[in-house]
Amino acid sequence: MKLSLKIGIGALIGLMNVAVTSIYFADRPIGASTSYPYAAGQLFGLQSSTYFRQIDVAGSWEFWFLVGTFLGAFVGALLFGHFKLSVVPSLWANLKGPSASKRLVWAFIGGFLLILGARLADGCTSGHILSGGMELAVSSLVFAVFVMISAVVTARYFYGASQ
Repeated sequence: MKLSLKIGIGALIGLMNVAVTSIYFADRPIGASTSYPYAAGQLFGLQSSTYFRQIDVAGSWEFWFLVGTFLGAFVGALLFGHFKLSVVPSLWANLKGPSASKRLVWAFIGGFLLILGARLADGCTSGHILSGGMELAVSSLVFAVFVMISAVVTARYFYGASQ
């Protein structure tokens, strides 16, 4: 991706964050993880539960935020010719084998651990790093450093140190 396009996308994300967190627009931090228990509550009829009532506004907002993120990424991938539907990415196939079921099991485990951690932390990396980082919250910046460290350690462990 060209540097000017990356700068433009970064600027758009920054402007979006200013608009989204503005008290005159949405007055919400950027986040994603609350949309999952929100969707589950809607799906299983748990709207009257105490927890659902606590996350109702944030969950609804984040659900539509994720829908828009998915659609925007999909349209961008189509426009730039990067769309490729694949259950087993080439890096995974080269290092872990071509088994689709093994890939799906590990994807589920990884996704489950990520959403569990996000809910335990009362927010996801989107909220902590993007929103908190743009507000220069020290806790968010420290969190970002540890996310990067843990990502490198996990990638080295999972994919091997030679990669």
